[in-house]
Amino acid sequence: MNMLNAGTIQRFFQMEAAGGILLIAAALLAILLANSPLEPFYALLLSTPVQISIGEFAIDKPLLLWINDGLMAVFFFMIGLELKREMTEGELSRPSQVILPGIGAIGGMMFPALIYVAFNWDQPEALQGWAIPAATDIAFALGVLSLLGPRVPRAAKVFLASLAIFDDVGAIIIIALFYTDNISMLALSVAGGCLIVLSLMKMSGVENRRAYFLVGVVMWASMLKSGVHATLAGVLLAMFIPMQSRKRPGYSPLRALEHGIHPIVTFMILPLFAFANAGVTFNTTDAQYLLHGVPVGIALGLFLGNQLGILSLCWLAVRLGWTQLPKDMDWLTLYGVAMLCGIGFTMSLFIGSLAFEQSGIDRFFDERVGILAGSLLSGVCGYLLLQFALSRRAASSADTRTLEPAASA
Repeated sequence: MNMLNAGTIQRFFQMEAAGGILLIAAALLAILLANSPLEPFYALLLSTPVQISIGEFAIDKPLLLWINDGLMAVFFFMIGLELKREMTEGELSRPSQVILPGIGAIGGMMFPALIYVAFNWDQPEALQGWAIPAATDIAFALGVLSLLGPRVPRAAKVFLASLAIFDDVGAIIIIALFYTDNISMLALSVAGGCLIVLSLMKMSGVENRRAYFLVGVVMWASMLKSGVHATLAGVLLAMFIPMQSRKRPGYSPLRALEHGIHPIVTFMILPLFAFANAGVTFNTTDAQYLLHGVPVGIALGLFLGNQLGILSLCWLAVRLGWTQLPKDMDWLTLYGVAMLCGIGFTMSLFIGSLAFEQSGIDRFFDERVGILAGSLLSGVCGYLLLQFALSRRAASSADTRTLEPAASA
């Protein structure tokens, strides 16, 4: 029985959709706790103060912010590793593979933001959340896509993964430009010094992970104190990890690190982040709280904005001759993938915490309601549409194979 259980657990963690399932389970647990008699204990856990100090230097934050500012830096570090690998030797290294998802990503960020702004135009403080629906959760989206099995054409997976990477880059730029304030030039200078050290290490052929991590931790702490969001330190650190080893031919320090850190991020950090941030309370009877322009704008931005933006700009790019649709993917399949890009969850929750955690305006609404509603609609409808598109494609292929012998006869 123990061997059976161990084997079952091992097979679960080997599933492509395992990370997405754990995210859903963590989010549901948070929602249950937030709407149960245990809610005070859930809130107390997240507000538990945690302090680290060295001499006069101290970082004192509640547990929730340690998760959002600290552990999420590791998540952004993994994103940076994936981005560098894809740009160096992956799908993003070939211009022909970049144009379609790149243009789609522009539509997938622009249209949701415009829908959100349309619903909150007369509320200056609410406009801070304009970037929330412009994010795509790559783990969730790929997890839903994997549920459809081997019928999914490889081009659809490549398109979704590439678009999500472009979307992540856009989110990183947005965080750096629009969710940064109260800059400390001294702390920022220390972070700049860390970048110089990392450059020298890479030029000197240093491959020791601990050395890079040590400098990365100093850079993270200095960025935390600088006013620039600390998670960006993870992306910057990833850019300096060597792609190929000078000492061990055929060995990639970056790939090895990415392989080692991926299960930690997928099965520990992201579910923990979901548990800490998805605790929406539905005990209120005030409909205005749930139907405020912020959650409604987010939900419609995620669900409608992503599919309309991605599909329309991709169609326009193909129509103008800038690129072409991959051979093994039709427009209906692309539409289903575009719908899946409306699953914002992790990145949307993260940007939402940056947009409203300081202002206190979220006393009048809960942006997480919109994130959960838009992501759920996008996931379910995207899955159903792709199920129909792939079944129709399979039936069409079967009919073609049936007609071929008759034609040859």
